[in-house]
Amino acid sequence: MLLTIAAVLVALWLLGFIVFHVSSALIHVLLVVAIVVGLVQLFRGRRV
Repeated sequence: MLLTIAAVLVALWLLGFIVFHVSSALIHVLLVVAIVVGLVQLFRGRRV
């Protein structure tokens, strides 16, 4: 679930950065959040 959220955030960041040429701080914050969520998912592993 967290990996999916991270992938969506990175995709939105790329879309906003490349297609719309928006360079606001919000997009970069979304990228940082996506990286943090991905790292948390990586280090936590899958808990059942």
